[in-house]
Amino acid sequence: MSRKRHKPEEIVAKLRQVDVLVSQGQSVADAVRSIGVTEVTYYRWRQEYGGLKSDQVRRMKELELENQRLRKAVADLTLDKLILAEAAKGKLLSPARRRACVEHVMQTLNVSERRACRALGQHRSTQRKVPRGRDDEEQLTTDLIELARRYGRYGYRKISALLKDAGWLVNDKRVERIWRREGLKVPARQPKRGRLWLADGSCVRLRPKHRDHVWSYDFVEDRTHDGRKFRMLNVVDEFTHECLAIRVARRLKAADVIDVLSDLFILRGVPGHVRSDNGPEFVAKSVQAWITAVGAKTAYIAPGSPWENGYVESFNARLRDEGLDGEIFYSLREAQIVIESWRRHFNTVRPHASLGYRPPAPEVLVPRQPAWPAAPPQPAPPARLAVAQRPTLN
Repeated sequence: MSRKRHKPEEIVAKLRQVDVLVSQGQSVADAVRSIGVTEVTYYRWRQEYGGLKSDQVRRMKELELENQRLRKAVADLTLDKLILAEAAKGKLLSPARRRACVEHVMQTLNVSERRACRALGQHRSTQRKVPRGRDDEEQLTTDLIELARRYGRYGYRKISALLKDAGWLVNDKRVERIWRREGLKVPARQPKRGRLWLADGSCVRLRPKHRDHVWSYDFVEDRTHDGRKFRMLNVVDEFTHECLAIRVARRLKAADVIDVLSDLFILRGVPGHVRSDNGPEFVAKSVQAWITAVGAKTAYIAPGSPWENGYVESFNARLRDEGLDGEIFYSLREAQIVIESWRRHFNTVRPHASLGYRPPAPEVLVPRQPAWPAAPPQPAPPARLAVAQRPTLN
């Protein structure tokens, strides 16, 4: 026989019945036996509901239910607060950002998708929908980036107009979305600068267009083991990235600059421009007059602006990092030999990322291999290419 579960109103009625029987002279044990429970149950009921009436029990039950609802509401608010605190900072305006945020909250707090979506304001159908990009998205992005590169001072609205003129059926909002996704922005307005005929030798304005169009040169200093200083005059072809010469000597003056340039002009021809900073050896009247006399033009960068001579400055950094920092030169002659060996390695072997990981002046040209025959009898193993060993600067 299953045990009966008494309601609070029934318990109060039975307690009142026992009180009446006891007041009539019956013992507590007989009165408890008459209501069909044990004395242990009676005293437990009396401790919990003793002195209460039916309306008071009903009110207590309502208060308990309200207390449970309040606890649940507080727990829900606390969980929502944790979800919002775990979510990304700022406004989640796009469904994609909310989708990623919901997934992060589900993994971090171990909550259901329903709860996370409700707290973050994301519809569950939107959360489960797989976004599908348009077929022309990639081509539109490519054209937009190309126009932004060509017209650097244009914003996305003007770029949108240019795209429409080119035949694209797009609105400004879609162009703005791609614009922001690719991180494009109108650069800060640069200070006005003169044109090339106003002696502006920056590598931003005067760009190399072909071999021997623009050369650049600069000085680098180092010391031998005895602490004595020596200088290096580096000459670089900006278009091919080839190091044309490195003159190493204790002292290098304007006459030495003319000597190095004259040897290179005889060997390779006269370049269109020679870029340099405003060092005394480069701005000397004798150097300027000699360069002008042979048919070249000087291009001087702005004072205190080494970034305008970026090609040779980049080469100087490579020379310092890959060559000079790992060597101890015990004599000037040793420095001349080792640095010249490094220069040849730089030109003929070292791969350059800007040239497709090829050296600027390789000594060996590998021809394209012919297609394999349909059924070769015994194809011979391909000949192993001779790779020049990188010189050790020690």
